[in-house]
Amino acid sequence: MMDLFDSKNIKPMLIGKEVAPFDDPNYIYELKWDGERCVAYLEPGKPPELRNKRNVRMLGKVPELEQICRQVKKRCILDGELFILKDGRPDFSLIQRRSLMSDRFKIDLDSKHNPATFSAFDVLYYDCQETMLLPLMERKALLAKSITDGPRMAISRYVDGQGTPLFDFAVERELEGIVAKVKDSIYIQGKRTADWIKMKVMMEEDYVVCGYILKSNHMTSIVLGQYRGNNLIYKGHVTMGVSGQAFDIISRHSTLTTAPFIAYPAGHGNDRAIWLSPELVCIVKFMHHTKSGGMRQPVFKGLRFDKTAAECVEK
Repeated sequence: MMDLFDSKNIKPMLIGKEVAPFDDPNYIYELKWDGERCVAYLEPGKPPELRNKRNVRMLGKVPELEQICRQVKKRCILDGELFILKDGRPDFSLIQRRSLMSDRFKIDLDSKHNPATFSAFDVLYYDCQETMLLPLMERKALLAKSITDGPRMAISRYVDGQGTPLFDFAVERELEGIVAKVKDSIYIQGKRTADWIKMKVMMEEDYVVCGYILKSNHMTSIVLGQYRGNNLIYKGHVTMGVSGQAFDIISRHSTLTTAPFIAYPAGHGNDRAIWLSPELVCIVKFMHHTKSGGMRQPVFKGLRFDKTAAECVEK
């Protein structure tokens, strides 16, 4: 029977809820890096195996990480985030663009101009032993001795008990937010659990791309939806440009002759919408929900390919 390292099929543990910033001695707090979740299977002297949340191989997209195996002394599995910095902050659009690249020359060129970094925040396996049932703080201690920091891979630092000051730091630096984790929590594969809580500088939700409305000034309005049971519910619009890779994917997606919703409001340009088969998923950032159920100051963040449309449900 293959062990956890050989099977390479880990489903990452997921954040269970979102709350306002708080302080609690039973928690540690970490910065939430704005990138792509990644599980790294590392063994000294062998190429690393990097998998995203859907267990798709990632090393071909980030060849600059080929040597991170030199930073470990024992066979281990690390959970973390893969991101690319721009002006000192993670830029989700850059790692998304890289994940969509297929041309080897372009990938190699981008890896030199915009190198990716893997930030490890948990260890799930070390020296032929599974560690997921160990309390978080024991895993953190093991993580600290599992790897040595380098420019392409480093350990995610944490703050003990003081979430509010770290959140204020995230706001000041315009970062995505922070994550609180219960100190004695175990690692539960593939589950959303309240042992991990996020505090976001801006709220963020996933929506189904249901259509688009071409506007003036090289802009377009994306029509959004979320599921309520088996029904797709209209959730408004978010504006984006028409020159980027994301819109190129959206505009080439298969179309429908009618809207995929049971109902949607008149006006807002919906009568001119080009309706799409509800399969693409996008991330939208916003300040907060309005009383009518819309979003205040929504911003299109990007498409995501590690989540299905059926997983985009009303909160």
